[in-house]
Amino acid sequence: MVEICKCGANLTGNVCSTCGLPADLCACMSINREAQKIRVFVERRKFNKPVTIVEGITENTKSVASQIKAKLACGGTVKHNHIELQGDHTKRLRDILMKLGYDSGQIEIS
Repeated sequence: MVEICKCGANLTGNVCSTCGLPADLCACMSINREAQKIRVFVERRKFNKPVTIVEGITENTKSVASQIKAKLACGGTVKHNHIELQGDHTKRLRDILMKLGYDSGQIEIS
């Protein structure tokens, strides 16, 4: 039976096969988070309603979406690996994403 690390990689004698660190100190998840580029933009939909799109969040997309929706007090959904929020929230999203642990250099708002 093959053991699995918390990042999803195989363990070879309690060592992560991806980063080479012991399973307790595995840094794969934080490295993946630092490499992400998050793009935020507004799209106009039916009846000229604004929808804010957040692309680039690859891990825990549903939980991140629910946290963002709760902080913004708006509706939204996760579709095709991006988050759709009802309304124009580009002004507040940078601060919310930074509080969730993303770096401001990773976030591009247009």
